[in-house]
Amino acid sequence: MSGIGASGIILLVLIALLLFGPNKLPELGKAFGRTLREFKKGANDLMDEQPSDRNARRVEVSPQAENETPKAERRLPE
Repeated sequence: MSGIGASGIILLVLIALLLFGPNKLPELGKAFGRTLREFKKGANDLMDEQPSDRNARRVEVSPQAENETPKAERRLPE
């Protein structure tokens, strides 16, 4: 099992203190927290999106050329 234990976390904190210093570490933590919060919010918004909303973005396209299949379903770029 490859998990980070208590000694691994302590080592990471010590390296972060050496690299960034004690004054920058709280700012980095806040920025990381904000980024994580925004990521979770975006992921939840995608999961909460109704299936009918996803289907509304699809369009029926009539064939432009003879080799294209009729009424090919295409998605609009998001």
